Amino acid sequence: MIPVLDSFRLDGRVAIVTGASSGLGVQFAQALAQAGADVVLGARREDRLVQTRSLVEAEGRRGLAVRADVTNPEDCTALASAAMSAFARVDVLVNNAGIGTAVPALKETPEQFRSVVDLNLNASYWMAQACARVMLPGSSIINISSVLALTSMGLPQAAYTASKAGVIGLTRDLAQQWTGRKGIRVNAIAPGHFESEMSGQFNERTHAAVVARAAAGRLGEPGELNGALIFLASPASSYVTGIVLPVDGGALLT
Repeated sequence: MIPVLDSFRLDGRVAIVTGASSGLGVQFAQALAQAGADVVLGARREDRLVQTRSLVEAEGRRGLAVRADVTNPEDCTALASAAMSAFARVDVLVNNAGIGTAVPALKETPEQFRSVVDLNLNASYWMAQACARVMLPGSSIINISSVLALTSMGLPQAAYTASKAGVIGLTRDLAQQWTGRKGIRVNAIAPGHFESEMSGQFNERTHAAVVARAAAGRLGEPGELNGALIFLASPASSYVTGIVLPVDGGALLT
């Protein structure tokens, strides 16, 4: 049996993080590096990726920045191939790339709706496919859903909630297909509202309403998702697959 604290280590493993140029993607990349993983960083803003890579390297791990538009399946394949070329393995995928929108349902255009679903849901599938083709048994895929896939927060977010609910369905199906046959665990994290670029755009009324839904009485702070991430990425969760782990400050209690 692995000593309990050692079971959370990722030494010698390689993780891919999408949407790694800002926000949660940067935090996830740094946390994975702190746990011992080398990290491959994918996003469209290559200049920002270089900054994230420097944070990974500051933790004493190797980083690789790869410009990728994950709504393009060919870019997803190229991202996984770049990881294999550089490090000869992919052990963890964090499907973090996504977009949040708040458009009233009667005003949202087909193009707006499709663009959200394409990035939040379809891209997660393309990346999971690309990585599962090269992953070995014991690997882990972590999809980032949202608490809004499980409850309503009173905001007009049809495209966002539909896409994040789709991520949960995708997670369960891939776990069923790949855990027994390929030894790849697939799980999801459902964050509540965290301090971010998106929450920074809330007006006073929206901010108050979101905070009121959380039993913790506040938004999530930077780093408070990292424990869930490392748990699902590491051998500590070796018998966990197909779950959705809310990290929401108690929003689902109300």
